[in-house]
Amino acid sequence: MHIQLNGNPLSIDNILTIQDLLDDLNLSGRLAVEVNHQIVPRSLFQSHILNSGDIIEIVHAIGGG
Repeated sequence: MHIQLNGNPLSIDNILTIQDLLDDLNLSGRLAVEVNHQIVPRSLFQSHILNSGDIIEIVHAIGGG
């Protein structure tokens, strides 16, 4: 399946959900994920199914002052 991740094309296999993608990329912590210009709540990461052609943006939230 082909997606666009943070502006770059990416081919992925055996990834069904946002959580699968995050696990495959070894990403964790405070993340914001947008799929096709819609923010996906963290509570839906495990159930939101990805589709070929999806445009995904992942942002790591960093606190500070």
